Amino acid sequence: MLSILIPCFDYNAYPLVCEIDKQALILELKFEIICIDDGSFSLKNELNQKINSIPNAKFIESKKNLGRIKNRLLLAEASQYDCLIYIDVDTTPQNKNFLKNYIAYIGENSFVFGGRHFDESSNTKAGVLRLKFAKKREEKKAIERTKNPYKFVCSSNFMAHKDALLSALNQIENSSYGNDYIFGAILKSQSMAVIHIDNPVIVNEAEDNEVFIEKTKNALSNLFENYKKNKIGKHSISILKAYKFLEFFYLTSIFLKITAFIKRNLEDNMKAKNPNLFLFDLFRLRYLCALSID
Repeated sequence: MLSILIPCFDYNAYPLVCEIDKQALILELKFEIICIDDGSFSLKNELNQKINSIPNAKFIESKKNLGRIKNRLLLAEASQYDCLIYIDVDTTPQNKNFLKNYIAYIGENSFVFGGRHFDESSNTKAGVLRLKFAKKREEKKAIERTKNPYKFVCSSNFMAHKDALLSALNQIENSSYGNDYIFGAILKSQSMAVIHIDNPVIVNEAEDNEVFIEKTKNALSNLFENYKKNKIGKHSISILKAYKFLEFFYLTSIFLKITAFIKRNLEDNMKAKNPNLFLFDLFRLRYLCALSID
């Protein structure tokens, strides 16, 4: 009835699997839990082998690194049930009714997104910029996400039917960061039904500023590549809309020249004790524009 899929990489998945298994047993579900480590060859996989001792659960180690999208495809292909729930390994369900909240929507032919929560007290390693961006831009109640449903597509916590998911994921070519942008655009272009509910996972460890900034750059490069290949039609991506406005009026070079005077300020802002997200947006927009003239 239900396949719970956990993409892994250098992380101890055992506590998460135990929690999900406990919830599924209480609900008396017909279920399976599949974890696939994406070729990390981590020592933590010794702990993950304990997952194979849990009935209805299994842990698989890939022999090579396939990338985030390929690993999610592999999980879907390995599943035996039509209804899939994806949970990122570095998250924890916020409440004990996590699975119960999802199975209420099993009859819906929709992608159901539960959202995520960033606990500042538990994310001590995270930089100020990462946490502020997460709290202001990513952590939204369902009522807010529903106003712009494709903008808040998040692959770390959702439910979907197998065929629809495989169709969407198979259109994503790049396994880099930022594919939630692409995922949302694909769902919008196909007019797929999207439902947002308040069923969050807690992100256990948000990355520090340097890692976050590098991931941001990779995500923007991935976004730009897909845009230039006409892989993104309808979308709800704010930063891409801003870039397209500049591009349409032939203003990308002018924007780069004007903002060159504050480039250092934009970089310093990302290291500040209280970073300004508008200035961070200018940094991101500059990065996109720079890609267009490289």
